[in-house]
Amino acid sequence: MHIPSVKDQVSAEEWQLRVDLAACYRLVALYGWSDLVFTHISARIPGPEHHFLINPYGLMFDEITASSLVKVDQQCNKVIDSPFPVNPAGFVIHSAVHAAREDVQCVLHTHTRAGVAVSAQKCGVLPLSQQSTFVLASLAYHDYEGVAFREDEKPRLQADMGQANFLMLRNHGLLTAGKSIADAFLSMYTFEATCQIQLAAQAGGELVHVNPLIVKGVAEAMRVQTGGLGGAFVWPSLIRKLDRTDESYKL
Repeated sequence: MHIPSVKDQVSAEEWQLRVDLAACYRLVALYGWSDLVFTHISARIPGPEHHFLINPYGLMFDEITASSLVKVDQQCNKVIDSPFPVNPAGFVIHSAVHAAREDVQCVLHTHTRAGVAVSAQKCGVLPLSQQSTFVLASLAYHDYEGVAFREDEKPRLQADMGQANFLMLRNHGLLTAGKSIADAFLSMYTFEATCQIQLAAQAGGELVHVNPLIVKGVAEAMRVQTGGLGGAFVWPSLIRKLDRTDESYKL
């Protein structure tokens, strides 16, 4: 598939954001978190215009490139002409989070089997693993209201999420919000691992819960673990991993 480059039509800052977001889509596919074409990762472009980048609807995540990403406004109208369609219904959840959270650059949403399974459990995320402590320190829940294409759901989702960076969409899936694409990806890696570990542990014997006091100190633990860099600490290694497989996301 030939996709014309838009590198000369955008700023250097936007181009780097496009490359990072395309990399994020490819990494989500690489780790097996994609759901054919049916979830989205959005990124806010810095500036007063409140423009966003989102995937061209209908492309698999492992096909997405920096140039194929579509620039849209808050109503999901195209800002730069693109041959690819966008999915306004898929942008409802993302636009709700971006509108309420000026601190968020990237919103990542998945429908993985483990994530949906735990979202369907009344108990939600249990404090069963080290990974779960990072999630529980900033976790919110939003009840299922059907396929998320109605504008009137936005205020309820915003109220439920508040300032949390992890959102469990009941009976639906997982969502992470990050100050950068790298932060949102690392959070989703942790969220997905938490859910997989919980399901595996529940299939075994009696469960041992982590002391709640440990959860309270987890922010400092994360700072120490990543040298204060958060997702930026692991992002270069993820890019190297991706480049060893396929560098076409940069086009």
